[in-house]
Amino acid sequence: MGMADVLRSIKNAEQDADLKIKSAHDEASKILTDARKKSSEIVQQAIEEASSLTVARLDKARTVGQSEAANVKSEGESDISAVETSAQSSMDSAVKLIIDHVLSQ
Repeated sequence: MGMADVLRSIKNAEQDADLKIKSAHDEASKILTDARKKSSEIVQQAIEEASSLTVARLDKARTVGQSEAANVKSEGESDISAVETSAQSSMDSAVKLIIDHVLSQ
């Protein structure tokens, strides 16, 4: 093998190495692009799941709150009814007391 063949062989090896380096860079670039895309999809999915979970929890809290408000309203109405009944039953005695007081003066 002559000097020209050795130099050509070196040149071919350098060209092959350059092609392999370019191919490796292209592959690395593709891997990074795919990883970024997958990362973005994972983040978007997590956001959607978090949003869905938040809506579900808010709906549940709203339902519980409405139930508790209905109970408080019912208890309040019951208390008002008891006060009205008590006032009604005491009214005759109060009127009689006032009339007796006015007449005694």
